[in-house]
Amino acid sequence: MLVLGIESSCDECSAAVVEDGKKILSNVIATQIEIHKKYDGVVPEIASRTHTEWVKGVVESAIKESGCTLDDIDGISVTNRPGLIGSLMVGLSYAKGLSASSGIPFVGIDHILAHLYASQLENDIEYPFLGLIVSGGHTVIGKVQDFDNVEVLGTTIDDACGEAYDKVAKHYGLGYPGGVLIDELAQKGDPAAFNFPDASLHKGAHRYDVSYSGLKTAVINQLNQFHNEGYEINNENIAASFQKAAIGMLAKRLFKAASDTGINKVVVGGGVAANSYLRSLLKDKNNLEVYFPSMLLCTDNAAMVAGLGYHYLNREEYSDLTLNAGSRVMQFKNKYP
Repeated sequence: MLVLGIESSCDECSAAVVEDGKKILSNVIATQIEIHKKYDGVVPEIASRTHTEWVKGVVESAIKESGCTLDDIDGISVTNRPGLIGSLMVGLSYAKGLSASSGIPFVGIDHILAHLYASQLENDIEYPFLGLIVSGGHTVIGKVQDFDNVEVLGTTIDDACGEAYDKVAKHYGLGYPGGVLIDELAQKGDPAAFNFPDASLHKGAHRYDVSYSGLKTAVINQLNQFHNEGYEINNENIAASFQKAAIGMLAKRLFKAASDTGINKVVVGGGVAANSYLRSLLKDKNNLEVYFPSMLLCTDNAAMVAGLGYHYLNREEYSDLTLNAGSRVMQFKNKYP
């Protein structure tokens, strides 16, 4: 089965053709990074207008690069949640129009589930496993029973991990995207320069939750309070110490979840999955079997959307033209309130 995927949840406009949920025939990604750089972050209105200008060309390029024609496509898979509502509407509307005019069935896809599927495009990973999603908008630890069955064990109660990176980078004038730039600076700094705090949260059912608001406040407003004498206060040391704390608190919860559930298989997805410290920290944990997507598949891309969509379409689970976009709702079968 050939599935055309369309992704427009934030600032990447992407289309891909994937065969049988595995073989990537094309994966075109048009990024808006240069457009949003001067604002130090994504401007939703600009993002949605740019998607409107780009989506037709991106989809046509993906079909052409796959060596197929629209007549060869068996199904269309499109991100419809969560994300920026205006951006989502562009991709979803295009998919609906294409489906209606061609008679090709389509299905709406949860962006978070798609990130969890990204590693499946390059590896054969048996369920169950622990899923870790880390991006600019989401931080989730979940027990993954199947491609559409996730029990959320923990999430952020405020800022997402990638969002904290971007806010710290913006405060210190490091540029955009903050996650990439802080990761690069951190490799030149000393993580011992500052002892930034980990959040102390409630226990019980929510013991795997994380919080980044306190860490962000410490790095931006209370820097001297956590400075260790003898270390220079510079951007490199701030970046290294912040990164150690930000990734460290996430890894701590993940390791706890692995120990409690007895599941030693971990699949990581999302933009922060490209982070060098996260990759080294998890892969150095000898008792864990860890899967990361390749760098291209860490970012928002349509290949993961098409790959996941195959499984819905294969069981004839289609969406209709009443499907709407959702900015926050996640389609997990199991999650705590």
